[in-house]
Amino acid sequence: MKILMATMGLDIGGAETHIVELSKQLRAQGHDVVIVSNGGVYVPEVTAAGIRHYAAPLHRRDVGDMLRARKLLGEVIRREKPDIVHAHARIPAFLCGTLQASLKFPFVTTAHWVFDTSGALRYLTNWGERTIAVSDDIKAYLIREYGLPEEHISVTINGIDTEKFSPAVSRERVLAEFCLDGGRPIVSYVSRMDEDRALVARQLIEIAPELDRLVPGMQLLIAGGGNVYEELRARAEQVNIKLGRTCIVMPGPRTDINEIAAAGDVFVGVSRSALEAMAAGKPVIVAGNEGYQGLFGPEKLEEARLGNFCCRGLPMSEPAVLRRDLAAALALPAGEKERLGAYGRQVILDHYSVRRMAQDCLDMYEQVRRRKYHVVMSGYYGFSNAGDDAILQSIHQSITRASDEIAVTVLSNDPEETRKNYGLEALPRFSVWNVMKALRRCDALISGGGSLLQDRTSTRSILYYLAIIRAARMLHKPVMLYANGIGPVDRPANRRRVKRAVEQAALVTLRDHNSAQELREMGVERSDLYVTADPVFQLDPAPRARARELLGQAGLRPGAPFAAISVREWPETGGFSGELAALCDHLRRTYGLELLFLLMQPQRDLRAAREVSGAMEEPFHILEAHCSPRELMGVLGEAKLCVAMRLHTLIFAARMAVPTLGLDYDPKVASYLEELGMPSAGRVTDFRREQAIAQADALMSDYTAVKARLQEKSAALTRAAGENERLLLELLERK
Repeated sequence: MKILMATMGLDIGGAETHIVELSKQLRAQGHDVVIVSNGGVYVPEVTAAGIRHYAAPLHRRDVGDMLRARKLLGEVIRREKPDIVHAHARIPAFLCGTLQASLKFPFVTTAHWVFDTSGALRYLTNWGERTIAVSDDIKAYLIREYGLPEEHISVTINGIDTEKFSPAVSRERVLAEFCLDGGRPIVSYVSRMDEDRALVARQLIEIAPELDRLVPGMQLLIAGGGNVYEELRARAEQVNIKLGRTCIVMPGPRTDINEIAAAGDVFVGVSRSALEAMAAGKPVIVAGNEGYQGLFGPEKLEEARLGNFCCRGLPMSEPAVLRRDLAAALALPAGEKERLGAYGRQVILDHYSVRRMAQDCLDMYEQVRRRKYHVVMSGYYGFSNAGDDAILQSIHQSITRASDEIAVTVLSNDPEETRKNYGLEALPRFSVWNVMKALRRCDALISGGGSLLQDRTSTRSILYYLAIIRAARMLHKPVMLYANGIGPVDRPANRRRVKRAVEQAALVTLRDHNSAQELREMGVERSDLYVTADPVFQLDPAPRARARELLGQAGLRPGAPFAAISVREWPETGGFSGELAALCDHLRRTYGLELLFLLMQPQRDLRAAREVSGAMEEPFHILEAHCSPRELMGVLGEAKLCVAMRLHTLIFAARMAVPTLGLDYDPKVASYLEELGMPSAGRVTDFRREQAIAQADALMSDYTAVKARLQEKSAALTRAAGENERLLLELLERK
């Protein structure tokens, strides 16, 4: 990729070093990197690494400078045509945001710190399409202060170059340059010397005389420049005069931080500078403007990681405490210092490598980068229905496997839930403006899968899906009816509407042969109706360990054979609950099966499950934990038998080759039972226990053969489901 980094400047600082190391690592991995900034001491280093640098005043809030910076930034983006623009800090991100609408580049940001959000400053911010936070507490801040969706934020680390910062780096050049005595204790410190960053530098200068009394001959090497540097250097000179020797050396801003860290016996600092010193194998006292943690060791790792070694939320640094801890650290035996240094370096190797930091960014770039194709998915999504959510997840999974050049946007009843649970771009399905905007910029509409084109539940539902199809056709976008289950469509006007939609679709795939027959009965004459399979046959189940964990939560003992029961509310079922309860009791008494009720759509299924279980004489279990489709599939895979009213419970069971008794409440269930060669326990409107028990006994008596046939059928349907993606790719490539 070509990646453009926009940042305030490249002078000394933790965020600046982060950007430099990230850019160099991305360049080393073969990516073309461009940086736009106000410049600084690191420009020669990045240009030597083959990174182009453009100067623009991205460091100032002055309106004139911001307008000039925006103009220069726009010129660079037009010239370089980056695949990704990655902005760091508030002003560069804001300016990139103002350019994105017209220049249409993928745009991410990194939040290195927290900002003043008072007044108009809140609006001087744009966090891009995705945001990278350098710690968990900054992620929480972005959610709290800016309302960013949690699923749009990833947490990275301050990646450290462990070759540049290493115990092997020599201290001799720095000792010679500043006439430091290597035989006496040296404390190194690195930070910007700005008013809001120099608290600990002030305290080190303040405690130097007393520290010299406790540790005779100790030396302070305080590196960094900023708006209070001259003031602090003058104070350091006064201390040196008082002590009658050069105790404090302040060399100003440096780029040889690895050698500065190497020179010290103990390091003081926060954030990136602390991590760099740890990589160099030095004992580190973590202290900064945000708080004080003290001498770093194993017991402080988790606390430090949560705040990215910035001490946010910890007690503030106090001169007396700093003096006490520094004196104790300098007095440690050489072996103990070496042990602490080795532990710190191992922490960096395990958790803070620059390669991992680069990969975190590449993963985020992958989420927003331009794709060759863009499709919109319309279906019964965002209603907390495991079956339809499984369709959504399986279609997306299959499309991703087939090609990484297809971006997907989902029309959802609950876009936030869809984004959070499945990581997909989602829009409100009833927002006309958003739907039309998405359709206008897409390459195709996918309608499906599932039974969208039916009027058994209501005419309103079928009219909605047909309206989305019609809107896509108006915008001259090809429409794919994706693994649809057609019908029942009873009303003559609706049958005419469905016939017209099917005949005008660019591509039609159907999940079963009965759907093809239904279309032929409507008068559809096209010969290219592809019978594939439900996309859920492509979905992978959750790991077996997770399935067994959920079974334990439901109260099943490990390894107990069980039958999974799936029911839903349905009108005019009469005594169905009592008759099904008798079947469930029979399964436990005759075959020793525990009975586990699964909830595919909890708000609709729980009452039905309780009605059936309330009529039972045998004990039962209900899995009430919120489960993803993959988790429900994993649980079904552990079952001996499935009794399914809901279609997608039946399909989940078939995917896992678990023999099933169907509870026929809708023609789509009867159709798929026929497709799978599985028996029906009867129609729910006139359900009879005798018939159901007879069917269950017949299945169990021939269980091994039934399971073997279902395994073969499941494998065949899995292969057939793969045709949906192949045909979609052909459609997009023809466009």
